[in-house]
Amino acid sequence: MTAFTGSASPVLTFLGASGTVTGSRFLVERGEEALLVDAGLYQGPSSLRRRNWEPPPFDPGALEGIVLTHAHLDHCGYLPCLVRDGFTGDVLCTQETADLAGIVLRDSAHLQEEEARYANQAGWSRHRPALPLYSAGDVERALPHLRDVAYGASHQISAALAVTLDPAGHILGSATATIDVGDRRVAFSGDLGRTGHPLLRPPGPPVAAAALVVESTYGDRLHPPPNPDLLRDAIRRTVARGGVVLVPAFAVDRTELVLLELQRLEETGAIPRVPIYVDSPMALDALGVYLRALHQGSPQLRGDRCGALDDLERLDLHAVRDATASRRLNAPDSPCIIVSASGMATGGRVVHHLAHQLPDERNCVVLTGYQAPGTRGRQLLDGARHVKLHGRYTPVRAEVVDIPDFSVHADADELVAWVASAQALPRMVYVVHGEPDASESLARRIEDELGICAVAPRLGERVRLD
Repeated sequence: MTAFTGSASPVLTFLGASGTVTGSRFLVERGEEALLVDAGLYQGPSSLRRRNWEPPPFDPGALEGIVLTHAHLDHCGYLPCLVRDGFTGDVLCTQETADLAGIVLRDSAHLQEEEARYANQAGWSRHRPALPLYSAGDVERALPHLRDVAYGASHQISAALAVTLDPAGHILGSATATIDVGDRRVAFSGDLGRTGHPLLRPPGPPVAAAALVVESTYGDRLHPPPNPDLLRDAIRRTVARGGVVLVPAFAVDRTELVLLELQRLEETGAIPRVPIYVDSPMALDALGVYLRALHQGSPQLRGDRCGALDDLERLDLHAVRDATASRRLNAPDSPCIIVSASGMATGGRVVHHLAHQLPDERNCVVLTGYQAPGTRGRQLLDGARHVKLHGRYTPVRAEVVDIPDFSVHADADELVAWVASAQALPRMVYVVHGEPDASESLARRIEDELGICAVAPRLGERVRLD
């Protein structure tokens, strides 16, 4: 564990999301004062997940604060570890991020404890005994540290550090973060939303900052034009052959968008009316946060679309919370649609459903967003004939359909346009949170088209901000 620099020059260190699309963690320091922007969990292949078990290269107790850009696990999921290891300060975020982070982190701890229990019972873990990264108790000790900050208001963390959050349009409560470090300023995009998000207003332009840290999930590609026929046809085919449509979907935001599209298709007669099961307590709780924001008139929501959330009750919609009801869905007696977390099939109830649905060629698995390398979702997207589930290989005979329309990450054109819209162009852009090809591609475009020095930093790299 290293101390902070002690230097009067502000320093930025890339402790995650460098060379990969997960594990966002960025350390900002000046002198003995430091804060962490995002505390993300590494997800995907075991080579990345093992990093979650490594002690941080700093003393968590010495941090002045932590800033969360939003509540997805790869941006907030490491927080319980930091509190357990000594962090005592405030975790600054929007109110919606605080609400959603509580849901996400409790679910994360539950899944880890259940997976460890099951691995020990079944004997398929290489660790003896298998342990969770953190416990439910660790989460409950972490949540009181969350402090909500209003959009647009500067919050002084210490003598040298201040933060301002602005809407990012990615999920409810998501934010860009501007950090003032003495007389220097660095801005972080967090995960940036699309200009055409079905529910949220698009992000505003970046503030004037000397340095900008921007995500690159889709940094080397463009979103194709929306094709609503893909989902319509997949459902029609599957129902006609008596099968089950299984939709692995992120519990926060993605489930809401999938349900809205199912509602539209059913109301226009494009798909038959069949039971729709939301088999994710986390997704159901997150939907409650979205509905509360709607009823409170949140300015984040688009006025022309958000009312559709109230109309979801018109669907033949079934909320599945208890494990017994979830197990019954492994062998439904008639065609239905199951929406279950997680979106990349890395854990949760959807893994059990995959084990039962993949071997049957009548069924269909619908992938609804980015699938990181090393995840089961990516294996299915790449045409795997077998996937490993709970220590056993399962044949893939079900149809697999990829529907990119649901992505809420800005694509390459939107990212470049966002940087170009800054109140004053930054002198330096650091491209993070993407696979190497995506990050390098976006950095080249920013240099070529905007004339700004742009690099994809290495993990652990430190740069001066003066």
